[in-house]
Amino acid sequence: MAAHTGTGQTPGPAVTDTTPAAVLDVCFVSETWHPEINGVTHTLSQLVEHLHRHGYPLQLVRPTPDDGSHDARMEHELHVRALPVFDYDGVHMGGVMPGTLREFWRAHRPDVLYIATEGPLGMVAVRAARQLGIPMVSGFHTNFDFYSQHYILLRMVRPFVRSFLRRFHNKTAITLVPTQRQATRMHDNGFQRVEVMGRGLDPTRFSPEFRSSSLRQEWHAGDDECVALHVGRLAVEKNVEVLIGTLEALKAAHPHQIAVIVGDGPLRAEMEKRLPWAHFAGFKRDEQLARYYASADMFLFPSRSETYGNVVIEAMASGLATVAFHYAAAGELISDGHNGVTIPLDNNAEFIERATQLAADPEAVRLQGQRARQRVLELSWEKIGVLFTHYLHEAQEVKDA
Repeated sequence: MAAHTGTGQTPGPAVTDTTPAAVLDVCFVSETWHPEINGVTHTLSQLVEHLHRHGYPLQLVRPTPDDGSHDARMEHELHVRALPVFDYDGVHMGGVMPGTLREFWRAHRPDVLYIATEGPLGMVAVRAARQLGIPMVSGFHTNFDFYSQHYILLRMVRPFVRSFLRRFHNKTAITLVPTQRQATRMHDNGFQRVEVMGRGLDPTRFSPEFRSSSLRQEWHAGDDECVALHVGRLAVEKNVEVLIGTLEALKAAHPHQIAVIVGDGPLRAEMEKRLPWAHFAGFKRDEQLARYYASADMFLFPSRSETYGNVVIEAMASGLATVAFHYAAAGELISDGHNGVTIPLDNNAEFIERATQLAADPEAVRLQGQRARQRVLELSWEKIGVLFTHYLHEAQEVKDA
């Protein structure tokens, strides 16, 4: 099956501009959920909000959250045992017996499942759904093949990761991925029924209008000084060594260089020691995060583990000149030297060099930031929501055929 493109940038499957009239009872299965902060929960929250707004009855199966809370948008919610992930703080997997899921779905049978994670909970959900004849759509939200290079538990099973993922996703009616490049790669590796569903953006939420002179004063940044920003988890899989090297090179070339790092993670303490002059802000959300983006000038994103990279389009919408590797969102949305800078994957030295060159050219930073915002204004969560419902209905129709 040829992979379609449904990112909003190039033609995709023929879907209407409104959500289908017939609603489905949709159950989400995920080992991560709001209020956890990551790209998966952000995307899932947007998809849920779209379905909820259009009157879809919703269910959720997830590990028990620390506070035991329930998502108010769900008509039914099942909490399963939360299993900590060795050497990855703050992340849990879900432990549940197939019979528990079968009992839950017999009592509240959904029309279709969306399985967002491939952990133990996802595996059991696939098994139980197949036994009950419930159609499934799966999402490829995490680059396990890359993560398995860095974490002990995943490293032990790395030789089997790709074959496991292929078997897992091929048991579902459709697998949704965020970029055409990834869809092509997966299709070439034996993944079946792969479709592209990109990511959206609310351009009113992230905008240069939120630029704050008071916040820049806190950073001791003058009007003409280039503030370099990074937003993300501070962990080994995010390629923070290149981030550190880039900021050190910027500081050496421009002694008054200002750097702001938003996020947290296991490497934060080490980074604070190596970059004592940088501003470490911790996690920021909503309006605060928008202010941090808009008050900077250049966005550094050296991660090579993303399936998409929501922070890239958030930075672009905020008017920042972004430096990133040429893949995922950056590979699809950034034209090198026009609305940002992209570097061939794995060329860490060029990443540092190009970032240093850009910081030395304030006019290029300004122009690339302006063009970046224009490039992402066409993105819309409403379009992505319509595409998502299209695939949910398609899975249901295949099952009924």
